[in-house]
Parts: sequence; C-alpha cells; structure tokens
Amino acid sequence: MSTDLGTPVVMSPDEAERAVLLAAPRGYCAGVDRAVITVEKALDLYGSPVYVRKQIVHNKHVVANLEARGAIFVEEVEEVPEGSTVVFSAHGVSPEVHRQAEERNLKTIDATCPLVTKVHHEAKRFAADDYDILLIGHEGHEEVEGTAGEAPDHIQLVQGPQDVANIVVRDPNRVSWLSQTTLSVDETLETVAAIRERFPALLDPPSDDICYATQNRQMAVKEISTEADLVIVVGSGNSSNSVRLVEVALEAGAKASYRVDDASEIDEAWLEGVNNVSVTSGASVPEELVEGVLVYLAERGYPDARAVHTAEESLIFALPPELRKDIRAAQQAKAAGN
Repeated sequence: MSTDLGTPVVMSPDEAERAVLLAAPRGYCAGVDRAVITVEKALDLYGSPVYVRKQIVHNKHVVANLEARGAIFVEEVEEVPEGSTVVFSAHGVSPEVHRQAEERNLKTIDATCPLVTKVHHEAKRFAADDYDILLIGHEGHEEVEGTAGEAPDHIQLVQGPQDVANIVVRDPNRVSWLSQTTLSVDETLETVAAIRERFPALLDPPSDDICYATQNRQMAVKEISTEADLVIVVGSGNSSNSVRLVEVALEAGAKASYRVDDASEIDEAWLEGVNNVSVTSGASVPEELVEGVLVYLAERGYPDARAVHTAEESLIFALPPELRKDIRAAQQAKAAGN
C-alpha cells in the first residue's frame, strides 16, 4: 500500500491482517423503496403537509428526512385533519383503518408492500374457508396488527415455539399458518415445525410469507459472519428485520454483533482485538448510513470493504395506483397548458 506520492505506508501487523466484508444484498428492498418514493412523490404533487400513519418504514433517519420535507407522521388517522391526504405505511393496515379514513373523508394512498398485501389476501382466503389461522409474528408490530385485522375472528398470534402448547383451535384438521414477512427464516420454520407436531394437518400458505429481501439479507449475513470477529448491522431498533440480522449473525458464528442506527453509535471498544469486521444493513436503511460506517472503520485502520455477493435483486414495485393516477393527471394538465 502506498500514498499518492509513492511513499510507502508501513502498516502494523494487526492492520495487515485486517479485513472488512460487506454483505450484498443489503439495505433498501423494493417495498421500502416504493414506500419512501410514494411519500416523496405525494409531497411533490400535493404539497406539504402530507400525513403518514405510523413510520413509513422503520428507520429514524428516513422518517427525519421526510419530516424535513413536510411529511407529518401520526399514530392514528383520527389525528389527521378531515379532508387531508394520508399515506399508509409499508407495513399495511387493517380494514378498520381504511374505514376510519373514509369516515374522515381522507384522501388515502396505500403504500403497503405488495408482499404484505399478499399475506392479507391469504388471511382473507383462509378465513373464507373457515380455517383457524395461526399468525407467526411479534405482538404489537404494525404488520401483525394489519394482517390480524383482516380476519380477527379467525387469527391468533403465535410468537414462537413456546406459545404452541397454549394454542386452542376449533378443529385440529382445519388449521393454517401465516407469518410476519420480516422474521428470521430459521426461527419461523422452527415455530411451524412445532405447530405441525401438534396439528399434523396444518395447511401451509400457497407461498413462503418471509419476503425475498428478508431471506436474501439473512443469507448474506450468514455468509459474512462465519469467520467474523465483529458484525455491525445498520438499522433502527424498531426494525424487525434489522434486529433479526444481529441474531442470525451470532447464530452463524460471529464472535460479536451489534445493531447501530449509524456510525455515531459504534463503540470503539468493540474494535479492540478485532481483525475481521463484517457490515450489513436492514431492508429500510439508506446506503449512505452504511457508507458512514465504512468511513468510520477506514479512519481506524481498516481496509476498504470487499463485497460478498450472495444474491441479485432486480424487483421493482409500481407506485400505488391512486398516486399514479394523480401523477398522470398532473402531467396531462401540464402538457395541455403548454
């Protein structure tokens, strides 16, 4: 290694042995990208304020940036002034929330991730067939609340294998399962196996509920964790998929793993005696936050990161139809004015 002037840079033995691995894929998934762009386009089209029920995605930096542009985040639609525009977050909402919005004469833009919408459709189909539905997920998570609201009389929450013994169903032969899309794949399969042991006739959903991005990021972190002294996961604490990545890294063999919102949260003590650092990020994390972590490591003598590719992602979701319609109308009006 040398400087631009050709002067040799002498590295210590520790520095010479250091390596940084960067997971690929990482960061924004198609559903998050669509949701964030939805709010940005709505602000451009309708002007400020645009209201958003809950955090559009679970990342405090994304939320702060959108607030700076004029988005107002609320917990419930009753906080939105009548007749205003409200965007529903990527995690989805129940039919009751849609009803409340209609009552308040709100203009709604539904930014629910299409993969979450798929789970909602599965819940309605199983309920129509009068199945008891076991929803694997975390209590209080917005996605779980939205899915459960599609068939509240048929759905009961199962948070893990420890809950299986307490499940009560009407007919053991008419039981199905669904899951929150951001769970650990391995954890979900363990819970499903425990349920199936109690209910051998358990009906699977027509396709895997764990989203492609969650699975890909978990596969990637496994790949970079086996020899890692430290795995840094960039993501917010309320991001289920980010929290799971820390758990997956440790299970895959990492000696230590921590979640940070950004580089400012890294404790320098974590780097003591550490040669191999791996870095990844959750599905709602902007890439500049990962770059900040890499800069932090570089400033402390760690080399440029080497990307480890485990999957390619090319999926893109169209914007919500109600927003696309208004964008087209605005473009046509502008063209007519010219």
